[in-house]
Amino acid sequence: MTEFHDKPAIYEKAAALRALHVPGDPLVLPNAWDAASARAVEAAGFPAVATGSASVAAVLGYEDGQDTPADEMFAAVARISRAVAVPVTADVERGYGLKPAELVERLAAAGAVGCNLEDSDPATGALIDAAEQADFLAAVRAAADEAGTGLVINARVDTFIHGSGTPGERLAEALDRGGRYLTAGADCVYPIFAGDPEVVATLAREIGGPINVLFRPGVPAIRDLAALGVARVSFGPGVHRATQAFTARMLDAIARGDDPFPSA
Repeated sequence: MTEFHDKPAIYEKAAALRALHVPGDPLVLPNAWDAASARAVEAAGFPAVATGSASVAAVLGYEDGQDTPADEMFAAVARISRAVAVPVTADVERGYGLKPAELVERLAAAGAVGCNLEDSDPATGALIDAAEQADFLAAVRAAADEAGTGLVINARVDTFIHGSGTPGERLAEALDRGGRYLTAGADCVYPIFAGDPEVVATLAREIGGPINVLFRPGVPAIRDLAALGVARVSFGPGVHRATQAFTARMLDAIARGDDPFPSA
């Protein structure tokens, strides 16, 4: 394991990021995709920056789902980390096939103090066995502890997008998986696509630790998610997609010969 000369700074930033996960007063993360968007997030007053794998992949010319070569993804994370002073947490999908120790090392080398790790196969969407995923997360936790980086692990639970059964069965599986992942050493659980208020409230109340909700159309307002006990709200590719749509509208106006800039 590489010795990082700025290990104390990495550990302190990780501790600061972990402390921002407060149920009822959530950490809000409008996900960034490059250095410029990360600086904009920081300038807007947000206390941390999160990357989104889908957005970073798109910027680099790849599809989401671990299509991006690991070297390119970590280089992008490093550029973002260098651009801001606040803690950075990186969406690294399922770890790009890296062993836990190497994953921890490469995150730290890129300046990231947190990461998302999902529990479905990026290629097929099939859910990974819960025990296998818990073992993987435990190994990442152990590697981070050994390295002294204090890595903040956000464990994604994919039962609401890739699970089967009734809504109640998917919720039960999300609770089971989330509890296992927290026991394994995750700091936060991310039941992606959970948005129904009753489901979110149940997850926040019963999962046993902080939860992350993906903000998207139809999800309760951030203030309402806070009231439900959510500790982290992220936007995934939402801001990037909106930016791309705005750019497309400007380009259409330019192609028509119109003024593309919004009126003041």
